[in-house]
Amino acid sequence: MEWLEQLLAPENLLALLGVVVTLGGLSYERLIPGRKRIGYRVQMDTLIDDAAEDGQIHQRLRMLENTPDLAGASLVLLRIENDGFRSIDADDYITAPSTEHRGLTATFPNRTVRDVAVTEPSHPDLLRHLPQNGTEERPGLICTGHEIALPRVPLNKGDHFKLLVLLTGNGTDKPPHVGGRIKEGRIRNNEKFRRPSNRVLGLIGSLLALLILQTFGTQFLKDDPLPRGCAQGTLTVVGSTAFKPVAQDLGGAYESDCLGARIEVAAQGSGRGTNTLREAGESAKAGFPAYLAFSDGPAGDGDPKLKEHLVALSVFSVVVNKDVRIPDLSLTELRGLYAGRIIRWNQLPGGPDLPVRLVSRDAKSGTRGVFEGRVLGGNEISRTSDNCRTPNFARDTVIRCELDSTGEVLKAVADTPGAIGYAELHSAEASAAGGDVRLPRLDGRIPSTDAVRARTYPFWEPEYAYTYTAPPANSLTSKFLDYLAGDTGRNLIEKHGHLPCSVPENRRACDIR
Repeated sequence: MEWLEQLLAPENLLALLGVVVTLGGLSYERLIPGRKRIGYRVQMDTLIDDAAEDGQIHQRLRMLENTPDLAGASLVLLRIENDGFRSIDADDYITAPSTEHRGLTATFPNRTVRDVAVTEPSHPDLLRHLPQNGTEERPGLICTGHEIALPRVPLNKGDHFKLLVLLTGNGTDKPPHVGGRIKEGRIRNNEKFRRPSNRVLGLIGSLLALLILQTFGTQFLKDDPLPRGCAQGTLTVVGSTAFKPVAQDLGGAYESDCLGARIEVAAQGSGRGTNTLREAGESAKAGFPAYLAFSDGPAGDGDPKLKEHLVALSVFSVVVNKDVRIPDLSLTELRGLYAGRIIRWNQLPGGPDLPVRLVSRDAKSGTRGVFEGRVLGGNEISRTSDNCRTPNFARDTVIRCELDSTGEVLKAVADTPGAIGYAELHSAEASAAGGDVRLPRLDGRIPSTDAVRARTYPFWEPEYAYTYTAPPANSLTSKFLDYLAGDTGRNLIEKHGHLPCSVPENRRACDIR
């Protein structure tokens, strides 16, 4: 029984355990109760007209010579399927009321959709091609720019359809992707999760994997290509402290999905972050630094080398110490407080007999810039206190301090009687849930993403990601930005109380022109 002795050797048992754990994890992820899943994969993506080439393929497509507007044309075959274990109904698609017939969106970066045909459709009546001026009054395919809007197609287990898409533009370096949201599930690129035909094939595959591991050892693992959307190396994320929780969670998720990648988050404020990015870019020998800077609002200062990427809309709130039991502040009252005209809370109806202590951010803060621009309509007054409790000089009647981060502001407001400050909404709500601070309404409006989407609440700002020049297509920076716009990024942005701009129903709110 020599083969059994070899199988029971410690190194082979370890390899077998690794295969079993891997297959068990994949099986659990597929069979987890309640999960619905739409998978997609690109089955073909090829140029059919390349003016730079004069090879055999180009010779066979001389018909394109009479259609100069199709220069650089390419064909994509995209398969979309229900690869879960539960059926998906039309009502399972999550969309905005204004786009009730829309389900998924297929995006082809840097290319323009010229035509599309549906093959192997499970519901031909729903998957007909509407003209570009089609309305939302009936379901169908609508092609606009680099996107195809798909209707809410019911998909039973195993159902699928394919899109054969004719495109123009030099975008073949970035893969197509499908976005959208479904209840109790998700949408994913399933190219690396293809289902075996039966359990016997799965067992054979496991045994083959074990044999390969025995034969080639760790070299097999070293030669394994990176998953689609992944890159290795280290990326440093700087900038906004308000967006820091999103950056940290997103970095952790990316590191889990992409082995060999490291995301370091060093948030120090929007202004300081873009300055750090600029300095790293100017000193980078290769011309492109592995840095990304988040900013509350635009912070490029007109520098053409800082490239702006709209990520989300961030919502902010005024916060007061728990002893300040004023449920609502008008913009006029708030401006009076920050101008130093109101220095005691009992000058306002229902206010306690406490001095007003203004807890602010430093001048490099993006959150402070949002507060001054959208709420105060002008600059805050000068700093007068180092401890947020007493003025530095007896002649000062206003108490105002400056702190470096969102967390420091929330802690100071919670610990200081009569304090008032401002912070990103999700962090402020967490502090208020613990009873440390209160969140007054602004002009009767409760801070919320819905109020921002409806433009009825004033304290919000676009969240941007900045890179130093355009990132190379296969760089970690580029892949991380794509990850941010994907399903995981969207879910994490929403979890932290922001509006992701890559979600179709938020695009109107994110149109800030």
